[in-house]
This record gives sequence, C-alpha cells and structure tokens, in this order.
Amino acid sequence: MDIMALLSDPAAWVALATLVVLEIVLGIDNLVFIAILSNKLPAQQQAKARRLGLLLALVLRLGLLTLIGWLVTLQAPLFDLGIAGSPGPHGEPTFETAFSGRDLILLAGGLFLLWKATKEIHHTIDPEPSGEMLDHKGHAVLGFGAAILQIIALDVVFSVDSILTAVGMTDQVPIMYAAVVITVGLMLFAADPLARFIDHNPGLVMLALAFLVMIGLVLLADGFGVHIPKGYIYVAMGFSLGVELLNIVGRRRREARLASTESKTGETIHVPQA
Repeated sequence: MDIMALLSDPAAWVALATLVVLEIVLGIDNLVFIAILSNKLPAQQQAKARRLGLLLALVLRLGLLTLIGWLVTLQAPLFDLGIAGSPGPHGEPTFETAFSGRDLILLAGGLFLLWKATKEIHHTIDPEPSGEMLDHKGHAVLGFGAAILQIIALDVVFSVDSILTAVGMTDQVPIMYAAVVITVGLMLFAADPLARFIDHNPGLVMLALAFLVMIGLVLLADGFGVHIPKGYIYVAMGFSLGVELLNIVGRRRREARLASTESKTGETIHVPQA
C-alpha cells in the first residue's frame, strides 16, 4: 500500500493513533529513567542529556525498523534449558527456559535496571557520603559520558520491546515510522517538565525508583516467558502517583497557610510534615 492510500484509509489512522498511545505507555519507563539519570548531572548538562538520550532512542527505533526482518527473528528460540513450569489456564507453561534473542535482551535490561534502581535507592536513603554517584547532599558527580552510556543501554532494551510490539500491532512500516517519530517528539516535549517536577518533589524520586524496580522485575519475568500485563503495573503506579500528588498538594497548602500566619503574627511556627 502506497503513502497516499494509507493517508486516505481511516483504518490506518486508527492504527496510528492506537500505536502512538501504546508507544507512549511503553515509553514512560524510558522517560522516567532518563529524567532521574539526567538530574544527577550538573544543571547546565541536564537538558542536553535528556534531548540526546531521546534522540538516540529515536535513532535506535528507526534503525531497528529498517532491520525489521532481522528483528522479528529475535523471537525465535536460540537454546532451551529444558525447564518449564506447570501448565497455565490456557495450557501454556507458566514459565519456560527456551531463550530467544529478545529474551536475552530483556533479561540483561531487567538486571541492569534492578541494579541501577537499587543503587539509586541506596544513595537516596543513605545519609553518609558514598564517594560514588551521589554525595551526602545528593549533588551530581556522574559524568556526562557515563550518563549517556547508561541511557543508551536502556534505550536498546526499550527500543527492541517497543518495535516488536509495533510489529504485532500493524504490518505497515510507514505507520510504525510515523508512530515512533510522533511518540519520541512528545517525549522530547515532556522530558524537561517531568525532570523538573521530579527534582522539585523529592518524594517522587523514591516512587519513580520503585517504578523502575518493578519494570526491571517485569522485564526479567518476560525473559523467562512469564508475561505480566503492563496495564496492571501502570494502574498500580498511577494510583501511587495519585496518592503522592495529594500529599504534595496538602503539604503546599499547609506551607502557604503557615506562611500567611507567620506574616500576620511575626512568629515562626513549626508544624510536623505529613
């Protein structure tokens, strides 16, 4: 089907809209990782790292689309350890050890994400200087090159998963190209506000890191053939985010009320934080 026929086909527009929404959902974890990692850099490098990280994600996705025939072969098993779980409700094994190229990429990405998020959680709760990525005040000591390399590592994992999902949604490569470009464009637009919001609300950092731990576990499970619907993960994290946003609103209203009271009385009032 040529481009003009696609543009005049309502089904193609529906497929594009559906794929963009799906790609945005799948890209949230990538965007959160880039936001957290870029916030560890000096202020003048943060926006550059976010833009470069997302542009690399775009290049990787478009590159994988040009190799789509090879990419599909990543789903073919490379080796099998011969271990499988008991049959599930539809007769499929609950887990398996027939590993494909995609499975190995997901396993590596899951392990990396678990290591990275756990390390960041440790630095967040440890009051003593570590001499590694963060000092005791949370100031950045991460190099720009190291940050970009870590972003590229996760970009590869998320790009493979994203493109294979797109292949399952439509067989029209132009629609996939358009969906990828639109999605990354929206992520570029949202990256800076998201990073600033996370930076200005420290409580969200721990929530975002917990989200990355969960995504790492989901990647590992998927690598072993245990397919956990990501909708459950995003609903749970959305609920947690809603609770934290209510806490943020409550804290800000208390702070505004206290500031107003102090300006009237000239006294300093201390109220425990919620």
